[in-house]
Amino acid sequence: MTNNARSVDWVPDVLDGYLQRQIPLGTDPDGEGEIGATLVRREPATPPPSGLAVLYVHGYTDYFFQRHVGTHFAERGYAFYALDLRKCGRSRRPGQTAHYVGDLALYDTELDEALRIVRAETGARVLVLSHSTGGLVTSLWLHRRNTDPAYPGGAPAAGICGIVLNSPWFDLHGPAMYRSVGTTLIGVAGRLRGRAILPGQSNNTYGSSLHSAAHGDWDFDTEWKPLSGIPIRLGWLRAVRRGQARLHRGLNLGTPALVLRSNRSRFAVRYEPAVDLADAVLDVDQIQRWAGCLGGRTTIVPIPDARHDVFLSAPTPLATAFAELDLWLDWLERIGTAGRARVSAD
Repeated sequence: MTNNARSVDWVPDVLDGYLQRQIPLGTDPDGEGEIGATLVRREPATPPPSGLAVLYVHGYTDYFFQRHVGTHFAERGYAFYALDLRKCGRSRRPGQTAHYVGDLALYDTELDEALRIVRAETGARVLVLSHSTGGLVTSLWLHRRNTDPAYPGGAPAAGICGIVLNSPWFDLHGPAMYRSVGTTLIGVAGRLRGRAILPGQSNNTYGSSLHSAAHGDWDFDTEWKPLSGIPIRLGWLRAVRRGQARLHRGLNLGTPALVLRSNRSRFAVRYEPAVDLADAVLDVDQIQRWAGCLGGRTTIVPIPDARHDVFLSAPTPLATAFAELDLWLDWLERIGTAGRARVSAD
């Protein structure tokens, strides 16, 4: 890509020190007009000394704002990119239903293009870093890339060297009935009334534990990430349950995986200090249970007192999360170097 093209493609982002680039996706298969995704890049855009780049993918009621995560990787010599998926954060257009998609596989389009751009700009191997629903989405994406011989662009997971899953959403929490009869009802209702809102949602416990205007330490755009969350639509939840069912049958990501999670869950109807030291969104036992379905070498690390987004935790668990991440990256870089050396020798 020429310097001229780079200057046209990339424009200043809402975050200082970052640029953004639109990824047009054409007409929405879910019927909400023209859609696009947004790729964000940390500056300066120099060749990564490590030979590695990161592609970050957010979760539900979320977008990329975690500059400290980008800084951490940059200090390790990684190029850092983040993707706001269609109808999420920077990518949502007027009149579109926030975060709505009727099939998680539709996200493959922007994930493939983001990966292509990162690889073209950096020439680096790519580490995928994803959170919550993004962890489910990217796991399914890598499985398709790695196992489907007809997958566009070829496999196995071209150029991807590993994946870090930050509290991935692998199952519904709550009574077992939710995961049996409840899922059957979601399947029927989600097909017939996809944009209907799941009743009984109004809880700002987790959001208020994060934001500096409430009980937290972090600043983010509450239009893009409301403290009380974005309403869950039945069609979207149906897509999630279908994705989770596929994961439960076993995946093959074709790459090593690191799963970071809190050591406990704490569900509360209103904010209390205990939710600052636990996952207030997902059941961590379910993350532990289903992480074994990823295939290949999977490392699971509980982070004491971490929040749902372990990289938005209080200072001590946040430091622990980065330390555990670095230990795993050290290992990943070592096996990558050894693998390249073997290829050269051959």
